[in-house]
Amino acid sequence: MAWMIIRVRGSIHAKHDIVETLQSLHITRANHATVVPESAAFRGMITKVNGYVTWGEADAKTVAELLGARGQRPGGGLLTEGPDGTTLPLPDGLAERVGKNGIYGEPAVRPLFRLKPPRGGWRSTKKPFTLGGALGYRGAAINDLARKML
Repeated sequence: MAWMIIRVRGSIHAKHDIVETLQSLHITRANHATVVPESAAFRGMITKVNGYVTWGEADAKTVAELLGARGQRPGGGLLTEGPDGTTLPLPDGLAERVGKNGIYGEPAVRPLFRLKPPRGGWRSTKKPFTLGGALGYRGAAINDLARKML
């Protein structure tokens, strides 16, 4: 399994170490997302930036949809777009590997998804998810949010 992290808030008035951690996660702006492996190192990073992001367990179907709609090559351009503008399928097994190990182990994919704001808008961007807001851990509900942002 892997965790999906979506940035909710900007970095105005944020401490320097929080901004650096968000940059290390490659989520430099609001509505950016990434997929990271479940490890203690990433768990510590998520804990540090918990007031600026929402996160949860990504399923393979959502990761495949994200890669197909918003996945980019390191040099630029969409993964599913050929050099002449034709539509290409995703490489075999890419969605399963990213859904299991995160996006950081894949050299063919940028570790960032640029998403739109969610349809229907954000709930409170200052409250945790458990209290009716948008921040913090959401579990499997992160998949529904990611689909709203495609």
